[in-house]
Amino acid sequence: MRRLTLAGHTTVITGAASGMGASIARQLAAQGAHLALIDRDAEALNSLTDELPGTISAHVVDLRDDDAVFAAAAEITAVHPSINALITCAGSSMLGTLDQLTMEEMRWLVDVNLWGTVSITKALMPALRRAPAAHISHLGSLYALAAPAGRIPYSMSKFAVRGFSEALRHELEDASVSVGIIHPAGVRTGIVLHGRYAASIDPAVAARAASAQAAMYHTEPEDAAAQIIRATERRRARAFIGREARLVDTIVRIAPARYWRAMRTALRQATDTTTPIS
Repeated sequence: MRRLTLAGHTTVITGAASGMGASIARQLAAQGAHLALIDRDAEALNSLTDELPGTISAHVVDLRDDDAVFAAAAEITAVHPSINALITCAGSSMLGTLDQLTMEEMRWLVDVNLWGTVSITKALMPALRRAPAAHISHLGSLYALAAPAGRIPYSMSKFAVRGFSEALRHELEDASVSVGIIHPAGVRTGIVLHGRYAASIDPAVAARAASAQAAMYHTEPEDAAAQIIRATERRRARAFIGREARLVDTIVRIAPARYWRAMRTALRQATDTTTPIS
């Protein structure tokens, strides 16, 4: 497959104002790529845009709003005539068991993680098709490979992103647009520490579980960004970030119905949202 050249062309990044999205933006701007940056945090997004060199546009969008997403896509294509990459980093987390979570809380996370990814992909597809070669990199997760207890809405949404990405890749197998999904294991972005948790959980208990999860993360956002850019340039259908992701993928393949036995102990504190603080 033809390798993608990002310099001199436009990459669209969602969730661009912080974490992996911001790191990707900085590295691509330094390499001479044009950027269209999407995030709902206007202040952080504008601050990032001001620091970056080159042709950069900022678009404040709540990805749950389909009309706003399609309007932003029209703005982006008007400013950027040559779009050849889309990297979807926008997402959030949600702590809590099924008993603790409300339907509204679970729907909110699915709207952000899944439907936001689907809507921006659909909105930008005509522009991506116009490029001689283009690639879409969707950010999956370790928890799109294996589903732990206490993470039902997050795993549910990320498994769905994985299914969407794979089905879309098959739809586009004869097209100039390729699709890949990237599975990071633990990246130090603060997504868990700053994510949501069920309103029924004691905040101190939620903070304990989030801190235990965050302590397991080892990859710096800058390192993850470099790997995501490389996977996009090489138009990888599947990529892993962190050795834990490859390990879990192997365990799930070997024991698809019993892999939780191998994960339970390591994740015990990170999935405990019920034991009171003594």
